[in-house]
Amino acid sequence: MSNNVTWHGVYPAATTHFHDDESLNLEATAKHLNAMIDAGIHGLVMLGTVGENCSLARDEKLDVLRMAVETVGGRIPVLTGVAEYTTKMACSFAAAAKDAGVDGLMVLPAMVYKSDPRETAHHFRAVARAGELPVMCYNNPVSYGVDIKPETFAELADEPNLVAIKESSENPRRITDLRNICGDRYTLFCGVDDLAYESFMLGATGWVSGLVNAFPAENRLVWDLLEAGRFDEAREVYRWYTPLLHLDTHVKLVQYIKLAQQECGFGSELTRAPRLKITGAERDAVLKIIRDAIATRPTAEQYA
Repeated sequence: MSNNVTWHGVYPAATTHFHDDESLNLEATAKHLNAMIDAGIHGLVMLGTVGENCSLARDEKLDVLRMAVETVGGRIPVLTGVAEYTTKMACSFAAAAKDAGVDGLMVLPAMVYKSDPRETAHHFRAVARAGELPVMCYNNPVSYGVDIKPETFAELADEPNLVAIKESSENPRRITDLRNICGDRYTLFCGVDDLAYESFMLGATGWVSGLVNAFPAENRLVWDLLEAGRFDEAREVYRWYTPLLHLDTHVKLVQYIKLAQQECGFGSELTRAPRLKITGAERDAVLKIIRDAIATRPTAEQYA
């Protein structure tokens, strides 16, 4: 099993960039990854929800991963989302991702079918063994309809490759419940942008973020202040950030985050259909949030 993953800090759920014809723009994706690394991120999650995993063909996914591994060059760990329709397909992709050079996996339950706890546990065990890499288990019942409860994670504790949990239930109680039931067995990551402060205070030591794609320096500032125990200052920056972070909890989070990254100069807002560019009053409202934040953004120098 790879030991290259440091399970802490800010991990962008990185966007995948496209050309106007919806083909992959690997050059733009690589440029964006480098910009976030320069801002001090701790790791990368490619092909998550924000990376439009389920909108890419298998060969395209592997092209993205090979590009990311080459671009990063070992500077930080690279994880990939594993979001397939069946356990067999997920196992096959996990093995292929390992061959592509990634350091770890972020595994989702099987897509479309809503598995029960026994089926869910079987899926995670099988993929962890097939990939032979450290696994972050992604619990997002809001988006994917399968809730992996602390009791299931306790059952899975004997699977050595399962090392971290991205908790995205939107229920901050889960952080405490996981600690009470599973102890320190798993490293806990916040997976909901607008619960990052709360999750850190309850024991999360990492943050898989969407808005970091557009605001990497400010995202890192919140995290650095939290880790330094400067909670009043962290809360101040977090309050500035929260209207943006709310964009991460909407069904159109990919479009919103990509619009934000475009406004901040980190690429385009292009997504693959059926996701379309937002328009009209919706676009005006989201742009106001983004532009107001840009106009009032804090800097690290203010908190030096």
